[in-house]
Amino acid sequence: MSGLSYIGLGANLQHPQYGSPRQTLAAAIEALRAAGLEIVACSSWYESAPVPLADQPWYVNGVVAVRSDCSAAALLGKLHRVEAEFGRIRTVVNAPRVVDLDLLDHRGECRAEAEGPPVLPHPRMAERGFVLLPLQEIAADWRHPVTGRTVAELIAALPTDQVTRPLR
Repeated sequence: MSGLSYIGLGANLQHPQYGSPRQTLAAAIEALRAAGLEIVACSSWYESAPVPLADQPWYVNGVVAVRSDCSAAALLGKLHRVEAEFGRIRTVVNAPRVVDLDLLDHRGECRAEAEGPPVLPHPRMAERGFVLLPLQEIAADWRHPVTGRTVAELIAALPTDQVTRPLR
């Protein structure tokens, strides 16, 4: 699926309007459509323990593939606007949240931190089962733009203490 962007979705708090994290993420996908993004594929939902491990609710996670004519920076701006519309308030890193939208990969582009946001591919995606498992579902042939490793190779290298499983 070349030419696509991949967005990671996550939530672990109840939303006052949309309800459970799963319902909130479904509404966030609709908000992405309303923002002009063509949703090409949606993974199943997964549940995962917080990373790093913390005393907070487990997350619901998924990945969508989108097509748009946006630059990476413009696409990230759309994601941040949707998060703000859903009431996301950025406090401390890894805090619980009602919605989290991460630009994982944008057409295979590589961008360093010195180039300004967004850093691409997402700097921690290769270490996160809650990103890689749903990504493999919708893009089994995806390769990390920097290392060239396949999504299957990255999954095989995940630490055994990460818990990510399909949400039933």
